Amino acid sequence: MNSSILTEREYEVFSLLLKNKTTTDIAIILSISEKTVRNHISNVIQKLGVKNRASAVVELLKLKEISL
Repeated sequence: MNSSILTEREYEVFSLLLKNKTTTDIAIILSISEKTVRNHISNVIQKLGVKNRASAVVELLKLKEISL
């Protein structure tokens, strides 16, 4: 994951989103708060200039930052 636009944690969060995990699931799996999960998602949405998490996932797939 060299020169990725995602931090390691953002990558972990979005990888779990791809596996259909909820914010609560992700918080439990990563041992962080739900607020922190939402912050990571918001940061990525801002970085990408998209409107929502679904658009962020699509964009990250296009950029090959995450994969199915």
